[in-house]
Amino acid sequence: MSHMMEEVEILLVEDNPTDAELAIRALKEKNLTNKLVWVKDGAEALDFLFATGAYSGRQVANGPKVIMLDLRLPKVDGMEVLRRVKEDERTKTIPVVVLTSSKEDRDVAESYQLGVNSYISKPVEFNEFAKTVAELGLYWLLVNHPPVTK
Repeated sequence: MSHMMEEVEILLVEDNPTDAELAIRALKEKNLTNKLVWVKDGAEALDFLFATGAYSGRQVANGPKVIMLDLRLPKVDGMEVLRRVKEDERTKTIPVVVLTSSKEDRDVAESYQLGVNSYISKPVEFNEFAKTVAELGLYWLLVNHPPVTK
């Protein structure tokens, strides 16, 4: 497990087990889950990203290639996770994709003000949701060209 923590490509931050399993299944179909970590709340996401708590053995510099972030999370909400990621020099270049059920204009506006890279409202229909997640994974891991860090 510790070896995997050093090579994370996708950090999935999702408290709904059904949505998480669906996302993981869609990414697995495209062979994009080898280096995926799923955390179930905002506090765990921050611990993972900043190598604290249960993840204190990780290197912050070995962050994921993309964060798929729900906004409605227990403990620490998604907006606060986004704010902390984009404010920190060590993590601000990690692409963050908000993948949420919220279609509220204020959530969209605030997400972009905080530096989100993409805002996607979760499709309600199963196949559409799976297709959207798979396309996101393919784009952010294979098409997007991030800055070189380290």
